[in-house]
Amino acid sequence: MTLDFRFGIISDLHIALPHTVWDHPSRFHLVEVSIPALEIVLAELAELDLDFLLLPGDLTQHGEPDNHTWLAERLHQLPYPVYVVPGNHDIPCLKNNGHSIGVNDFTHYYQPFGYQDLTQLYYTCSLLPHVRLIGLNSNQFDPQGRLFGGLDQQQLIWLENALQEASEELILVMVHHNVVEHLRGQSQHGWGRRYMIKNASELIRILQRYGVQLVFTGHLHIQNIACRKGVYDITTGSLVSYPHPYRILRVTGDRHHSSGAWQIHIQSRRVEAVEEWPNLQHFSREWMANRSTPLMEQFLAADPLNFSGEQARTFAPHLRYLWADIAAGDAHLWFPEFPLAARHYLEKMNRSVSCDPDIPITSDNQTTLSLQPRSTKVGLASPALSASPLARE
Repeated sequence: MTLDFRFGIISDLHIALPHTVWDHPSRFHLVEVSIPALEIVLAELAELDLDFLLLPGDLTQHGEPDNHTWLAERLHQLPYPVYVVPGNHDIPCLKNNGHSIGVNDFTHYYQPFGYQDLTQLYYTCSLLPHVRLIGLNSNQFDPQGRLFGGLDQQQLIWLENALQEASEELILVMVHHNVVEHLRGQSQHGWGRRYMIKNASELIRILQRYGVQLVFTGHLHIQNIACRKGVYDITTGSLVSYPHPYRILRVTGDRHHSSGAWQIHIQSRRVEAVEEWPNLQHFSREWMANRSTPLMEQFLAADPLNFSGEQARTFAPHLRYLWADIAAGDAHLWFPEFPLAARHYLEKMNRSVSCDPDIPITSDNQTTLSLQPRSTKVGLASPALSASPLARE
């Protein structure tokens, strides 16, 4: 059996029609470029022979009905199938509050994009012969109505049943919140934890049991590939944040070949300019840097660095471009100004300690993953083999 197909990923679009733009002096999201940037990406994707497109959540700025309507209508016009899952910005409240849609409204906007059953926010569908997609909903609400990243037990039971019934040898999972750590200590830090699925370990156990090795996420707004227990979490940066990236993946392989492996070729591109922002990359990097100081002060003062208030204010300017560099992927961080312990922590920050040591990931942007076909028998799936860099195209 031979596979050869291509698909795109655009994450965290944060679509905002002009009359809905929410302005705040400290916001990181350059939502003014959301629609023109999307149009540029769609024009570039039109030049490729795509089999489908994945959108891993945060489709809209803040769940506004007009923004959901605009995006759904635009996706209808594309010549290839599109699949979406909700992000925390898409369903920020349980019920429609007049400004944002409610949880139960989401599938009515996006029924053609994966949701055959309008009563649930997760689904499974056949993409191609031997290839299946599972879309999950990682948006949960506590008794006080506060949103957090997690998978409820009903969804986990459904997922296990879906995987048990699946006969395809390659299964792709898409979910908004991160499944694997992408930053050092992410699951232990209060700020980093909110970008992860609270019960990620339980999800990983299920995926591992059924030989699922590829998960596509968003939410964190960075270009990063991490792996835990043979499960790759490929997170894609935001279309409205530096470096305004999107990904193109090509899957090739012949299970009858001597290697018997699928090759997952990952290429990343950026939106370089849009109307009114001819030098978008520079403008956006500075936009992010100019708003970083308060966040960097909080970061330095928190565990595990625990800088004093005065120290945090002194050293925060040296981290002006920290998040932009991490967001771009493949960051080489260097902070000679910092005390030795803090320097070591910061310079290793963009590499998750949860990555399997025997599966080196040499690039967050351009790489090839080599995976064994999934066994349809529980417990017989082989783990991923290796990852190697691709020349930048």
